[in-house]
Formats: sequence, structure tokens, C-alpha cells
Amino acid sequence: MSKPHPNLWHPYSQMSHLDYVPKAKSTLGSKITLENNKILVDGTSSWWTACHGYNHPKILKAMKEQLDQMPHIMFGGLTHKPAEDLASKLTNILPSTYEHIFFVDSGSVAVEVSMKMAIQYWVNNKVFSKRKFLSFKDGYHGDTLGAMSVCDPSEGMHKLFKGYLPEQINIELPITGLQKENFKNTLFHNKNKIAGIILEPLVQCAGGFKFYSKETLKYIGDLAKENNILLIADEIATGFGRTGSMFAFEESKITPDIICLGKALTGGTISLAAVVATSSIYNAFLSDNDEDALMHGPTYMANPLACAAANASVDLFRTEPRLEQVKNIEKELNEKLVECKNMKSVLDVRVKGALGVIQVKKMHDLYWLRKKFVETGVWIRPFLDVIYIMPSFTISNEEITKLTKSIIKIMPEWEAKI
Repeated sequence: MSKPHPNLWHPYSQMSHLDYVPKAKSTLGSKITLENNKILVDGTSSWWTACHGYNHPKILKAMKEQLDQMPHIMFGGLTHKPAEDLASKLTNILPSTYEHIFFVDSGSVAVEVSMKMAIQYWVNNKVFSKRKFLSFKDGYHGDTLGAMSVCDPSEGMHKLFKGYLPEQINIELPITGLQKENFKNTLFHNKNKIAGIILEPLVQCAGGFKFYSKETLKYIGDLAKENNILLIADEIATGFGRTGSMFAFEESKITPDIICLGKALTGGTISLAAVVATSSIYNAFLSDNDEDALMHGPTYMANPLACAAANASVDLFRTEPRLEQVKNIEKELNEKLVECKNMKSVLDVRVKGALGVIQVKKMHDLYWLRKKFVETGVWIRPFLDVIYIMPSFTISNEEITKLTKSIIKIMPEWEAKI
């Protein structure tokens, strides 16, 4: 273990408690090699990005070729083949309704752009009252200011910014009869104020991995359409096969107006995200008035190097059996995490696609727990009240066993520390 570098400020970490940080030296497949040559089986796929495993040769080859040719060029007033190819590939793997791609440089920025897009859609259509967004408890959509405003304002990590962030409408997911009635009434009484509903389809990821049904998702989508409210699907974490389908929203057969993509888009190599819109949204920005254009342009948007990586990554979903691998991971996690259900500290064990979640009754000794996982040779990073496995799709059954056995081995010792 190494101590934190004195000049580095790590994310989501109380630096006064952070007395060690494993120093990574290299990666390959589902393994991380530390500077001391200790090898960890990675259960997080680097914050859910490395869907093909680390260092996939086809992605690296594409990036090396692009690096020699043109690693970056501004996208304002220019275009390039990697971006054009990627736009075509994304529209080909999405339902035919989605024809327009706006590239950005991170997931949080994708959410920001989707919100700007939704508000300006209504303004361009001469509807000036729709300025609010509706989101759901336990949701998470990013760390920038607009994205923070649609996260859970009371329980989420951004609650200390209350009073500074724009106030949105945040309610419970409409799962029970009472919650459905509340959702329906909220839309009816605020439909002239709400520009859009934003949600994570089927799995609320960084808010604690809460699952909900495709029927609930369809109910939300149907009522949004009925009340003339745009629907934004934040697929940054769930997209590209994570839940078992290419995109989670497809399981409910709804048609969001705007989709946010990121994380696994480049196969865990370099930052890139995208906002996908229907023609109905796109056409609202077309006119003889320059002020009707979408006024947003990140410096590194559609970066050619990132687009080259993403092109190779998207191709791998066609040439390699990723969704079949996700089914296998789901089967393995269901079988190997079942033992955790009988542990006294465990509230729930749930699995969907390539995601396994152990929800505990109360999280404690978090830094001890993370350190203990490293000592046993795995990279698992618990947070809030969950210990989770969200691995690369190419992970082997033996590596999954290593992850699950480490959890089962450590849990009794961790429980004894209460």
C-alpha cells in the first residue's frame, strides 16, 4: 500500500481518513497490477466503463492509429471521419427513432446538455413556462450543477448544496399504488412547468443500485407522453449491455425523447459521452434564426482519439458475444451471491445483468472494508449501504468466483466490528 500523494485530491474521499491508496501500474482483461506487483481482480470495471476488459487489442490498435494521424481537432466548424462513423454506428444500434448525436466529453456534461436541450426545445416552440425537471428519489445524474439539481436532494451526496442549486421536483418512483397516484397528480398539476422527466432506466446506479421493473418504466414513459412532457433516459451507466439488453430503456419498449450515453462508450479507455435526440427534438432547433441553435460546444467534443476508441468499442458488440457474456455473469452472480442472503448484516441481495448488489442494513468501517478487499486480491469499492460487483463483460467464471468468495470471506469479520 502507498500513502496518498501530497499534491493529489482524490474523489469521494475524506482525505483525513485516507491513509493508503493502492498504486496501479498496469491493467489487462479483468486484472489490475499494482506497483508492488500484487494483482487484483477488478469488480468495478473502472467505474463501470471497461466493458470489454482492459486493453482490448482492437481498441488499442484503433487509438494508436488515430494518435499518429490526428489526436484532436476542434469540432466547431469542422468535422472528421471518426465522429461521422461513430454517429452512424450509434444510430444503427439504437432504435430507428434516434437519428441525431451531440458529442460531449463526460457523462455529467451529457446530462447538462440534455437539460439545456429540453428547455430550449420548449422555448423554440414558444412555450416559455416549462423550466423545471422531475426526477426520482435515489437517482444520480452527475456532479455538475444542473446534473446535481436532479439528483436526490435529501439523501444524495449533493444535499449540502441545497439553496444554491435550482430547485426541481423530486419524488418517489411510482411503484406502489400510492406512489403511482402521487406521480400522476404531480404531472397533472405541474405539466405546464415541467420541461422533462429524467431517469436512469431500470437501475438507479450511484444512488444505491435500486432496481425497478420495466412495467414501472413504461408507466412513467406513457404518462410523460400523455402530459406532453419530454422524457430523458440517462443510460450513462446502464447503456451498452449492462442490464442485459443493449440499452435498458428498450426492455420497456418506451421511446425517450433524449438519451444520455457515456462510460462504456469508449470501452473504458478515454472520456467521451453523447446526447442522442429524436428528429422531433432536433427539428425544433432548425430555423432562420441563429438564436434557435443549440448553443453548447465543449472544447474536446467529438475528440477524434475518443471517437476512434468508441468506434472500435461499438464494433466489439457486433463481433464478440457481449450480451451472451452478460447473461452468464448474471447466472454466476445469482448462484454465488445467494449465500450472502443469510448474513445478519445483509438487507437484500439483487442481481440484474452484469451487476450484483449486496445491500447491508448499515454501512460501517468503510475504509477498513475497502482495504481488506485489496488485501484479499480484489478491487471492490463499497459505498453508501452497498457492496457491489459490476465487472467487465469478458470476466471469467474463475474471476467472478474470486470476487464473490472474497466478499463471503470478509463479511463475517466486518460484521464483528459493529
